[in-house]
Amino acid sequence: MTTVLKLGGSVITDKSSPETLDETNLDRAVDAVADHDEPLVLVHGGGSFGHHHASQHGLSDTVGSHDPEAALAVHDAMAELNDAVVDALGERDVPALPIHPLSVGARDDAGALSLATAGVETLLAEGFVPVVQADVIAHASRGVTIVSGDELVAVLAECVDADRVGLCSAVPGVFDADGDVIDRIESFDGVADALGGSDATDVTGGMSAKVRTLLDMDAPAWVFGIDGLDGFLDGGSPGTRVG
Repeated sequence: MTTVLKLGGSVITDKSSPETLDETNLDRAVDAVADHDEPLVLVHGGGSFGHHHASQHGLSDTVGSHDPEAALAVHDAMAELNDAVVDALGERDVPALPIHPLSVGARDDAGALSLATAGVETLLAEGFVPVVQADVIAHASRGVTIVSGDELVAVLAECVDADRVGLCSAVPGVFDADGDVIDRIESFDGVADALGGSDATDVTGGMSAKVRTLLDMDAPAWVFGIDGLDGFLDGGSPGTRVG
């Protein structure tokens, strides 16, 4: 069974403090992944590393820049976070290797994302755990824009024919209007009024964008908090099932 797992930036970093890891949560996530013995593609968000610089330079998934300093500020911060994740996994003997979307992807004029996925597919087949970061990416007519972890999850889930997709978030699931976790979401219309953006700086759309992305995928997906990660990797159904 092949799984695509995203570790949200709000989980593994302190989004209120620029370029700061949440080492406790990162350690918990790494321990869970280390105990998982089936094929896994890992994606991580930007948190206080990427989002901080993207916000400073006015970058989003639709607003771009031709300033190389802006692009490098985001990419270098994300590469630093990716290194931290890969190193932590390596310390637990997880065969993790990094993938940087800036080098393997682009958007066309309409914003459609293309990603060269042969490297991910081959690494996975050879027993490695590819670790793919949110990043800046070339965008026709706009210089560079942001590619979010959620977008990457959708592309990668399709290319590796994932059986399950998990988004480990800062919340235990998707909340309804009363603040209770929704057990299952099968259409966006049913939850549109309850969904909003992130409380901290986020340039990629918050929970609403996550749910829309997950609903468009073929594989079943779950949104859950760090407490649900072990259960998800064991085949359980924590948090909110989407789709």
